[in-house]
Amino acid sequence: MRRTRALRAACLILLAAGTSVTGAAAAEPTTVFAAASLKNALDEAGKAFTAESGIPVRASYAASSALARQIEQGAPADLFASADLEWMDYLAARKLIRPGTRVNLLANRLVVVAPKDSAAAEAAFTPEWFARALGPDGRLATGEVNAVPIGKYAKAAFEKLGLWAQVQPRLAQADNVRAALALVSRGEAPLGVVYESDAKSDPGVKVVGVFPEGSHPPVIYPFAVTADAKGEGGPRFLTYLRSKAARRFFEAQGFTVIGEGASQ
Repeated sequence: MRRTRALRAACLILLAAGTSVTGAAAAEPTTVFAAASLKNALDEAGKAFTAESGIPVRASYAASSALARQIEQGAPADLFASADLEWMDYLAARKLIRPGTRVNLLANRLVVVAPKDSAAAEAAFTPEWFARALGPDGRLATGEVNAVPIGKYAKAAFEKLGLWAQVQPRLAQADNVRAALALVSRGEAPLGVVYESDAKSDPGVKVVGVFPEGSHPPVIYPFAVTADAKGEGGPRFLTYLRSKAARRFFEAQGFTVIGEGASQ
């Protein structure tokens, strides 16, 4: 009799354990489409969120323009994080983000970078400085200026500073900010315009200048749950990203957290 009871108890324990494992394995992953500049911070935040919630996070990083168009075409994403306001507005106008979830969460700065061993000194933002730093054949790497946020910010800044006519023919326009950063890090371009957070992520580059305040629109990162988000992973991850627990991941990469605790 005792043996039968012991066997029954063991079976119940195994059944409970099996149910627990099955439940964990069945947690639906949440898919994030995020600006390339967010990769380091979101990867770390995603790991911490998964450890806390049991919900896996899958992230796709690219230019905000490319990701917004993919969402428009039906790509499955639960959360969208853009490097500028315009591409979030683009999805909002098409009713592709969930009302009430949008929040301007982060800010960044626009910087000029050079390879770490470059002789380039502190940027003066004058025609003479850029001519000297680029040399006769050098290119200035940044994003595509008509769609990719980093390229749009760079164009606006150069126009404001009266340098666009000089710089425009020398641009190497990349698909996203990390691709532009890589061109400088590998020494294929003597200068680049990227975000401060990207410069901090790559030991192969150094910051030689920060664009003056007011020379371009503020670099703001809006986040929102998509209209077609599945389950609660997207909303829960966004709630986590807005919490004090996630702040350290963004600040460690050079972002400024501006939207904690209040959506818009």
